[in-house]
Amino acid sequence: MKENKLQTITNLFEGKEIRSMWNAEEGDYYFSVVDVIEALTDSQNPRNYWNMLKKRLIDEEESELYTKCVQLKMVAKDGKLRSTDTLDTKGILRLIESVPSPKAEPFKLWLAQTGSDRIDEVFDPEIAINRALDYYRSRGYSEEWIEVRLKGILNRNKLTSVWKDNGITESYEYAILTNEIYQAWSGMKASEYKMLKGIRKESLRDNMTDIEVVLTDLGEIATRELAKKHKPYGLEENKKIASVGGEVAKVARDDLENKLGDSVICKENKLPYQYVEKLEVPKS
Repeated sequence: MKENKLQTITNLFEGKEIRSMWNAEEGDYYFSVVDVIEALTDSQNPRNYWNMLKKRLIDEEESELYTKCVQLKMVAKDGKLRSTDTLDTKGILRLIESVPSPKAEPFKLWLAQTGSDRIDEVFDPEIAINRALDYYRSRGYSEEWIEVRLKGILNRNKLTSVWKDNGITESYEYAILTNEIYQAWSGMKASEYKMLKGIRKESLRDNMTDIEVVLTDLGEIATRELAKKHKPYGLEENKKIASVGGEVAKVARDDLENKLGDSVICKENKLPYQYVEKLEVPKS
């Protein structure tokens, strides 16, 4: 895991530092519980507060949150590495709901509003589409890029539908097949591509150039059409087809790079911030 200076939820806590660590394997952050409690309650002894809250959670048979705590070594105020209870993103939001503090109310209202918005989108999916359009435009993406991106989402859904018909049902299987396509045309797994671009939880395609997005889409479209024709079944057979589909995009990439005299894969991303690696910490 890696501790980083950028705290993704610091702004929600009025600028107070919330120590966090990034778990690349899980694709999620782990946040210091005592830091969150201190920010929410202004307690002079957040560790004692957390100990009392843990006891209440167990007594009320809501111990699932407590059992999901992971002890990680983080840099304490004295500059030394010390073990501290942490929770992942979902867990820390659940913790906020359990803290009886006026400062927690804005978070609870935000969570309620978020849930309400998602329910509205179930009844009217156009709301979600418009929300995505507003997001991309607010981030400065061009209309041309947005059009390619939205078409890519539709093509991706068509591909996963074909995979489902071909016996792919588990989330990890979809991830494996996607990596086969990326590996074939870019030489990297999705996680490695993210590392190159310096991103974490963010969408890889949202941080691609229009050329990178088109090549990714080409690999997936080729895989879809090959899978429809040859009807592979199960993970291993579909992996072979995914690799061939990715090679179609690799041929297009090589041809373009030969004419450009330069690589079409770049490190640039669209983030308005930068991750700064602070410390490598081994797993507990």
